[in-house]
Amino acid sequence: MAVRLGDTAPDFTAETTDGTINFHEWLGDSWGIIFSHPKDFTPVCTTELGAFSAAKPEFDKRNTKLIAISVDSVESHKSWANDIEETQGTALAFPIIGDPDRQVADLYDMIHPNASDTATVRSVFIIGPDKKVKLTLTYPASTGRNVNEILRVLDSLQLTADYQVATPANWQEGEDVIIVPAVSDEDAKTKFPKGFTALKPYLRTTPQPNL
Repeated sequence: MAVRLGDTAPDFTAETTDGTINFHEWLGDSWGIIFSHPKDFTPVCTTELGAFSAAKPEFDKRNTKLIAISVDSVESHKSWANDIEETQGTALAFPIIGDPDRQVADLYDMIHPNASDTATVRSVFIIGPDKKVKLTLTYPASTGRNVNEILRVLDSLQLTADYQVATPANWQEGEDVIIVPAVSDEDAKTKFPKGFTALKPYLRTTPQPNL
């Protein structure tokens, strides 16, 4: 069954490279990103885990925990971690779930039979502190993920969770945002003291409010 936006992220207990975790307890009050890999000792996955590990300080700044998963064992993950550090120049900086029985992969619908009967696709789930799913992305096995895009989306999700704004196409941290239509012009004057520009009655921009 598909996990959709707004759903409570399925909870589970699993073995990881950092020991046994209960997912919801492990998340605590943090944001979280769970992302899957088709298989250990594969080239694209190796580069991805290196890239996410190198960017971990950026996720830490955003109160966001990372956890990866594939259908290989914890022992396999630990062995693979040596290759990741050797080839990517950074040590693995977050746990990887061992899921040889596909318990977690099935909970999160990470096995897409028309792509592979056994390997997980490159799924990404961003989960809020309320344990609700805020974003889902699915990449094919052949395409590595863009860490900067994951950070950009995370910035948008955290900003729009606290303010009645949305972020426009290609938005980056520090740029103007859009006031949601539910906010009247009169209320916008109070909520957004930096002012706003009305390009159309439904399209009003304002400086990023948390800066």
